[in-house]
Amino acid sequence: MKKEKISEFTTHRLSIYLRCLTTLEEEGVETVSSKTLAERFSLNSAQIRKDLACFGQFGVRGLGYPVSELRRRISDILGLGTMHRVCVVGGGNLGMALAEYGGFLQHGFFRCRHLRQLPRKIGRRSRNGVPIYALASLAEVAGSEGIEMAMVAVPAKAAAAVCEAVFDAGIRAVLNFAPVRLQARPGTKIHSTDLSISLEGLSYFLANNPQAGS
Repeated sequence: MKKEKISEFTTHRLSIYLRCLTTLEEEGVETVSSKTLAERFSLNSAQIRKDLACFGQFGVRGLGYPVSELRRRISDILGLGTMHRVCVVGGGNLGMALAEYGGFLQHGFFRCRHLRQLPRKIGRRSRNGVPIYALASLAEVAGSEGIEMAMVAVPAKAAAAVCEAVFDAGIRAVLNFAPVRLQARPGTKIHSTDLSISLEGLSYFLANNPQAGS
């Protein structure tokens, strides 16, 4: 596998394939071809084969891919064989929603701590039991809990300082929900998700694709 040639678009598609294969496995499907996988989940069969070829030999020509084995190997490629410990930084509605979302555990991510600045909640737990700590204790908590990733859901004006605190705490991977571009350090990674940009994309679609008969 030539890691230097693997793009983020490829790893993003691997995550999609993983979810599709999980669905098939739950349905009891044992083998699937790239053609069937593409037709079932609105994917591109040639792209599936090209993406998988980046990581070695999968399946048997004419027989397809063993679903369980392919799902396991993609999970390993994505580093999901080990449970990653994640903290949430931010005490607003989005931060609370992230801390209380139970779906992360199903995909190999364990939410171990929730950090915020609002004092009235510090020392308590979220509704589903996630402990809430002061943001000032981030470095201590990250070290003692072995936190590897942080989800940052703070106002834009605070995001840069919070991100620096996250990196100072030894956390190298950040999922940023603040509507601002953040600068990564060498050896770190930031993925930003701006919900407003997604809504603006939908707005563009509505503006340029008027409803028939209107």
